[in-house]
Amino acid sequence: MADHGGNKAIFAALGANLGIAILKFGAFLLTKSSSMLAESIHSVADTGNQVLLLIGGKASKKKADDEHQFGHGQNRYIYAFLVSIVMFSLGGLFSLYEGWEKWHEPHGIDSWAWVPIVVLVGSILLEGRSFLVANKEAQSTRGKRSWIGYLRAAKSPELPVVMLEDAAAVTGLVLALIGVVMTVVTGDGRWDAAGSGAIGVLLVVVAIFLAVEIKSLLVGESASAETDRRIREAIDTQRGIGLIHLKTMHLGPDELLVAAKISVQKADVSAEQLVDAINATEARIRDAVSQARMVYIEPDIYRDDYESTTGAPAQEEED
Repeated sequence: MADHGGNKAIFAALGANLGIAILKFGAFLLTKSSSMLAESIHSVADTGNQVLLLIGGKASKKKADDEHQFGHGQNRYIYAFLVSIVMFSLGGLFSLYEGWEKWHEPHGIDSWAWVPIVVLVGSILLEGRSFLVANKEAQSTRGKRSWIGYLRAAKSPELPVVMLEDAAAVTGLVLALIGVVMTVVTGDGRWDAAGSGAIGVLLVVVAIFLAVEIKSLLVGESASAETDRRIREAIDTQRGIGLIHLKTMHLGPDELLVAAKISVQKADVSAEQLVDAINATEARIRDAVSQARMVYIEPDIYRDDYESTTGAPAQEEED
């Protein structure tokens, strides 16, 4: 997915969360609602998360140097992982603590009861708009996959992170609205506390899901099945060249490391012919997969136990 699309969704979420956080804090100061405080902290955490994503995107664009010879693309994964930590601690755990405390010392909403309801309804509309922006940007890359499949397969973290945050925000706002309305209707502050607790559980679950997926990217995920297929086809296209084995790893969302061992059929091939064959193979890989920024090819002489591996992983032989 393009950085432009991810940044558009980030800025939309940043503006929405910043404005909403101010309104929620105002409503909390007037009503002392536990759900409003939990939602206020939630919006502050989300605002900080958008800033982290923007910092990660900028840091990833630094040029490779002697200390980081493969570049800085993984900064986008690192900062996205920090987002999950902030969501878990500042958002989820704080909301759970606030809900637990107010459950044991409940109090109703005696004054300005209409303020949190108006703020929450308005916040739902604003967060919903932010979610729709992220959803629109993601449609071009989601294809026919389910949303869960898309979130788990995505190599760029920004849009999935924003979509999860916005979805959690809208759901959390609905939970807070239920808690506030029931508190106003019944006069029982435990409804407000329950709303805060439910928001905490929601944020913890989303944060854990996000952390697991980003951790996988940090460790180093291989290319998608479709990208792997295109690379294999690009190698096997040239006559006299066969693929022995292939390894890929994302150095960043838009940077793919490709390491391949190929077989050359003629034992008497000259060094010049071998170099030409390797260069042609590299060019075809880059034409087939624009993300293949770094391609390393090791040649070997064809033997009967080497078979073309188009469409399936090869038996691996290491020298």
